[in-house]
Amino acid sequence: MRLTIAAVGRAREGPMRALYDDYIARIPWQVTLREIAEVDGPQRSEREAEKLLAAIPDGAAVVALDETGKTMDSRKIAAWIGRQRDEGSRDLAIVIGGADGLTGTIRKRADLILSFGAMTWPHMMVRAMLAEQLYRAHTILTGHPYHRG
Repeated sequence: MRLTIAAVGRAREGPMRALYDDYIARIPWQVTLREIAEVDGPQRSEREAEKLLAAIPDGAAVVALDETGKTMDSRKIAAWIGRQRDEGSRDLAIVIGGADGLTGTIRKRADLILSFGAMTWPHMMVRAMLAEQLYRAHTILTGHPYHRG
């Protein structure tokens, strides 16, 4: 399975980037990070959405990270990813919006709208948490003892 993470903003060096890089390096799947430059001015969200949608591979299953999404535990996320893989999805794209969130266009394109909870998280922390959950999903799907919950 190939993973594309499409995210608004550029990651800076620091602890969150190091944590993201560490977990991504542990995943045997091909992972591509496509960073979208933040847009200023009118229709900011719509212009960012166009760039995010363009970063999604054709035919990919899409997960939109959004505070209005559903919350799932790690086993359910792993099972969802496993079903996508088993049903023939070669590509999985995960979309992280900018400061103003995601537009309805991206939500409509998403196969799953997922929330990391009701709290607001810094975007770079979301990337690190996402990377850890992707690694955890891989370990759950392969029966590795990393996930003990």
